[in-house]
Amino acid sequence: MSRSTGYLTAALTVLSGRARARGLTDSAWAARAGIPKETLSRLWRRRSCDFRTLCALADAVGAQLGVLEGRDCAAATADGHFPLRVDRGYEEQLLELCTAGDFDPTTWALAGPRFFVAGLAVLLAGSGRLERLRLLALAERLYPGASEVAVFERWLRHTPLRPDRFLPLLDARLRRAA
Repeated sequence: MSRSTGYLTAALTVLSGRARARGLTDSAWAARAGIPKETLSRLWRRRSCDFRTLCALADAVGAQLGVLEGRDCAAATADGHFPLRVDRGYEEQLLELCTAGDFDPTTWALAGPRFFVAGLAVLLAGSGRLERLRLLALAERLYPGASEVAVFERWLRHTPLRPDRFLPLLDARLRRAA
């Protein structure tokens, strides 16, 4: 699979998840976007897509497409397991991810290195703040073995995310949402 095909599939997967969260079938989603249902079906097998079509699909589910500059994409460690740093902007993105109620592995995988976001899911599962079993299942789908004690201990030793800072921020976010 080419890199561009992977990007199109990833974008469609995220947008499809948003459509499902809004209770839309593919037919209803396509209708809202103003495209034939068949066009939406064919996109899953294509290597490319008209940008206007993709924007229409995003608009139909309340999303926007954008371009991430190199500095906005989390640069990873040499082993690819962790972002090099977690600044406040990235921390904010992670808080949004954790409070969105979305347990789709594709969505989480787009948020950073799979090992890193799997460890974040295990951290949340152990915190008692959110749905433990769903988070552990998510972690295992992102990175098999992530919920094992030794693997999570490794995550804790190397993560640039500070749990002692992140979890109180998450608590505040959850209180505001309640």
